[in-house]
Amino acid sequence: MKKNILIMCAAGMLGLTTGCTDLDVSVDSQYTEYPSSEIAQEAKLSDVYYHLLGTLGRRYMEAQALSSDEWVSITFDGDYWDSGTYAHMCQHNFSPDDASIGWYEDVASGITKANFAIRDMGGSNGGAGVASARAIRAFYHFILMDSYGDVPVLDSIVGETDVIQRQPRAKVAQFIADELETVIPQLKTEVSKNTYGKPTRWMAEALLAKLYLNWPVYTAASVDAYDAASYSNDKLNRVVELCDDIIQSGKFDLTDSYLSKFYPNNGPQIKDFIYAMPYDAIKQTGMQYGRPRTWRKANDAGGSYYGTKLSKSVGGNFSITPEMSDSLMSLSQDDRQGHVLAGTIYVYDPVTYKKTSTPWTYKGHTITLSKTITLKENGEDQLNVGNDENGYNQGYKSVKWIISDADFMNGRNQGNDLPIFRFADVILMKAEAITRGATATNGDTPQSLFNQIRSYVHAPQIDHNPSLEEIYNERGREFFDENWRRNDMIRFGHFEDEYGFHKRSYKNASFDKTRRVFPIPTSVLNKTGWSQNAGYNH
Repeated sequence: MKKNILIMCAAGMLGLTTGCTDLDVSVDSQYTEYPSSEIAQEAKLSDVYYHLLGTLGRRYMEAQALSSDEWVSITFDGDYWDSGTYAHMCQHNFSPDDASIGWYEDVASGITKANFAIRDMGGSNGGAGVASARAIRAFYHFILMDSYGDVPVLDSIVGETDVIQRQPRAKVAQFIADELETVIPQLKTEVSKNTYGKPTRWMAEALLAKLYLNWPVYTAASVDAYDAASYSNDKLNRVVELCDDIIQSGKFDLTDSYLSKFYPNNGPQIKDFIYAMPYDAIKQTGMQYGRPRTWRKANDAGGSYYGTKLSKSVGGNFSITPEMSDSLMSLSQDDRQGHVLAGTIYVYDPVTYKKTSTPWTYKGHTITLSKTITLKENGEDQLNVGNDENGYNQGYKSVKWIISDADFMNGRNQGNDLPIFRFADVILMKAEAITRGATATNGDTPQSLFNQIRSYVHAPQIDHNPSLEEIYNERGREFFDENWRRNDMIRFGHFEDEYGFHKRSYKNASFDKTRRVFPIPTSVLNKTGWSQNAGYNH
């Protein structure tokens, strides 16, 4: 438990949705001229910055993690079936009614909040506060565009009678790029507790580098037209420029140990974090990554493998795919393996969060997880492993987002902050851009950049420039469970591969390339009259 910033509740209307509906005031009831002091602007912007605490803390994660080769969902004789929302994710059989992709309106509401803040702070003449609001607005557009494809460009306040039209994905990508290129020189360069969780120059540059690295994906004629084998990108040198500016700033490094970055007490002291969403179990709630990743009955034991008894129940309905398990455990002496529960489960120290040598027992015997996942007979439709100990043991688990019960007892919330952009990502983005054809700079090579990652996690160094496939696999190990794997898989051409329960032998698995974006939620279609994304039933 730590920090944090007090969140204000503000109206978030988009014509699609309203934020806090218990305020009996008009959405136009605003200051004619908002105070220009930094304190006043920060108060105005706090609700914009942290609007997605809930979305990023659960549902967005479910969509990104389960649709990738990181995780599969399992059920226990119907327990955690939940109308199939988790199974649909990991088999690319997405439904517009799935709760796990139903967060469109929340993100759109955040854009509207940003637009009100921009207006109230003076529009384009509003200085640093407006630049910050525009940067976060660009990030929210990125989330929608990356996940849903064609979405509206919302660069001003929408009136109640205005018709909101979706724009081609390429046009949205260009809007995001133009916004970021404009505001980057205006954003703060400070890196401190005061700027933690807020858009800075470095956050905007990392986002822009990510956008440009995926430029061929976002500007393809259609989502199914992108072909990784014919990747051609005239933005690669700009990616390197952006990465170099972050690297040369000297404000970030890889000195923190890998696992400590994700502990419940992480925060602004982590030098790898460029931009993170700050969570607190009481003041800034929503982080719930630990619940589905914890062994099904861990709270029923005398003490959980987190070293304390858990005050609330857990889910256990996520398991690491066998394919990702192999990748995570493939390198000798790799510190990143420390979060994987593979085979025998051991107890973790609740103070240091480090694994002890004590095996964890349930009802008097040691629990051992299997890498492979075996469904019950006739269990394919619901991915059912059975509601017993054998079922609970199916698949490896993870404690990357290790739980502190002092947090978890408060509605199963966690205090682990969620990194969105890390310095390690900048290092590997630069390595990838050069490997794809960008001009090398500052004496860096793909090999030297790649080995910076391997060095800090104590994994074996390589003696050659890495292939794109090696970079892809390294990204999988480094950024496991940080909501980037789906994005990487599409760019590298692996999203339609077979993994987990996304295999052709499973009748419900889809390999249609249109699944590279999610369907527009039914609730949004009903309010807008838009057509559904291509490839989905209308």
